[in-house]
Amino acid sequence: MPHKEAVDRVREILSEREYRLTPQREAVLLVLLENTNTHMTAEDIFAVTRERNPEIGLATIYRSLELFQNLGVVSSLHTGDGGRKYEIVAGGEEHYHHHLLCLDCGDITEFNEDLLEDLEKRIARESGFRIVDHSLRFFGYCRKCEKSHAER
Repeated sequence: MPHKEAVDRVREILSEREYRLTPQREAVLLVLLENTNTHMTAEDIFAVTRERNPEIGLATIYRSLELFQNLGVVSSLHTGDGGRKYEIVAGGEEHYHHHLLCLDCGDITEFNEDLLEDLEKRIARESGFRIVDHSLRFFGYCRKCEKSHAER
């Protein structure tokens, strides 16, 4: 989705819930839209945003991310080390993609194959629970780190 369309979509989502797309929120949103293939920490987003908007504070970044997450515009991924990385949620995805997290270098790789569809249907059938989405994280070592571990 081109940036203008995405910004307009977020502006509409905010407006429906009586929020505004302030210049600060738009700056955070644009950084996320420009880095859709990257999982960024709040500090990463702050560094890039601050280059363009020196007056913006880290607290504003966190507040914007929290609001965007609550509205379903952004998702956060707990990295296993107590940190969080954020990414924009692509509109129209049937299921959220899944992640492979390297415990050594912290690299995050996405995979989109939905391996849980049958399990999800079974759980719903047996429990009566209506599942609307799921997320899956695997923790381990990427090829580069696994190779360095094998050499040790």
